Amino acid sequence: MDSPVGEANVVKKMKEVNAVIGGEGSGGVIYPALHYGRDALVGIAITLQHLLEFGGSISDLKKSLPEYFIAKKRIDLVKVSPDEIISRLIKKYEKENINTEDGLRIDFSDHWVHFRKSNTEPIIRIITEANDQKLADDLSSKYFKEIKEFFNN
Repeated sequence: MDSPVGEANVVKKMKEVNAVIGGEGSGGVIYPALHYGRDALVGIAITLQHLLEFGGSISDLKKSLPEYFIAKKRIDLVKVSPDEIISRLIKKYEKENINTEDGLRIDFSDHWVHFRKSNTEPIIRIITEANDQKLADDLSSKYFKEIKEFFNN
């Protein structure tokens, strides 16, 4: 389940859907049975409990999990509205699985990408996740180039 970025937004969504656990891309774990706040010690305890139940080494546990890689880019916007860029991307990818709850997230069969404007500076962040680092990097560069092309049209 997705929510806008930020602990307060994640907690709000968790309460709405009665989630048993939540977290953020930063690795923060929120476990409402204890309290509605990020808690590193809870994350450690859950990991150790899972490791105990797994019965192997932490390396073996890691190998048993699916692997995903993230690429992050930012594009500086000079005299271009971030909202206009997001609108153009929505139009371009309108037939894809789109979520506009917090910027623009598009889910594809082999990756997802999130375009999010900054509230404090004239930039858009591009975050791409795939099951291969080179693919994530290449896709992130592709989306960066697409946005740059918007400037020239």
